[in-house]
Amino acid sequence: MDYGIPMNDIRIIEGGARITGARFAVIVARFYAEVGDALTRGAVDTLRAAGADGADIHVIHVPGAWELPLAARRAAGNGQYDAIIALGCVIRGETAHFDYVCTEASRGLAAVGEDCGLPVGFGLLTAENRTQAEARAGGEKGNKGVEAASAAIEMINLLRRIG
Repeated sequence: MDYGIPMNDIRIIEGGARITGARFAVIVARFYAEVGDALTRGAVDTLRAAGADGADIHVIHVPGAWELPLAARRAAGNGQYDAIIALGCVIRGETAHFDYVCTEASRGLAAVGEDCGLPVGFGLLTAENRTQAEARAGGEKGNKGVEAASAAIEMINLLRRIG
């Protein structure tokens, strides 16, 4: 990174993109299953390409986005995992339901990371329509499952380095 100031005597600590010896809980909402499946493929492929062993990747299904925080908290609290990767999709409908689900699922996942001191890769799509969701689940806008897994890997490495 270029901060525009001399940094030659300053130690920079960053996470890395490779991972070994880490266990992952990939928690996936089944609602909008095709989108969740694409996000999961992206996340799992990313973890494996980064060096994670397949046996250290557990894919856990929940009914929908609302249930992601509870499953994430349980997985984070059981001591088996080094990171949680939460994946799913909420698409706006005609009622305020979308707003409640998005807000509370996001808030709940953030609280898991903060309370448990564990990285939580955020791969919950909040889309206006199915086209937007598909574009972010392996389409023209990339794959948010890949981004969530990459962030989890980087944060595990960062936390290992800063102790």
